[in-house]
Amino acid sequence: SLTVSSTKLIECSTNSFSPESVRLVDGAGLCSGRVEVKSNQSWASVCEADFDRQDAEVVCGELGCGAPAALQGGLYGEGEGQTWDKEFQCKGKESLLLDCDTSDRENNTCLPGNAVGLTCSEPDDVRLVGGGSRCAGGVERYDQGEWRIVGADWNKENVAAVVCRQLGCGSTVSALPGNTTRGFGVFCSGSESSLRECSRSYDLLPGLTVICSGINKIHYMAKSKWTLVYLAISATGV
Repeated sequence: SLTVSSTKLIECSTNSFSPESVRLVDGAGLCSGRVEVKSNQSWASVCEADFDRQDAEVVCGELGCGAPAALQGGLYGEGEGQTWDKEFQCKGKESLLLDCDTSDRENNTCLPGNAVGLTCSEPDDVRLVGGGSRCAGGVERYDQGEWRIVGADWNKENVAAVVCRQLGCGSTVSALPGNTTRGFGVFCSGSESSLRECSRSYDLLPGLTVICSGINKIHYMAKSKWTLVYLAISATGV
């Protein structure tokens, strides 16, 4: 058999693409609030009748949070803008809410008090941000009340393996230096079940960008006009 693995870096112009397409607002943090979806460069609230538990599972996963804990209209107030005009029909396994099927709403009105609010369980103390999926992006760890960038240098592959394992995102596809921001150093053997088991230092090291195998599409790693797209290709043939 023949195994071929390669990693390519492609630069594309994406004026209209934004990796942030859903958010929870007016809640206690990242993982709770009124569901809003980005529509034509503005944010729209979602009617309770157009959103169910499977939709909520996708939103919680997309934001890097735990499973849905509460779902109710009016839970986090009313949005001042428009209301999303479609009904979501997620199966619960999609990576992004906007990957889900939609259908026309049976009733074109959404009564006051029916903007859906969602509470997800709190995330783990590790997350990947800016990659369009909970399984790709820059590594951050919740430390002393805030999310801080994790840095690694010579052992970045070991750190990446632990991160992918802790998040339940499969194995490492790519472990690359992040942006110019520097993070606190983490040192792993690669066999740990979580970053909490790794040693750390307060030395500033290059931030780490990780792509795990638990993703099924191209992910966008930057939010500027020029977007870096990491295509991790692994093929096995006879």
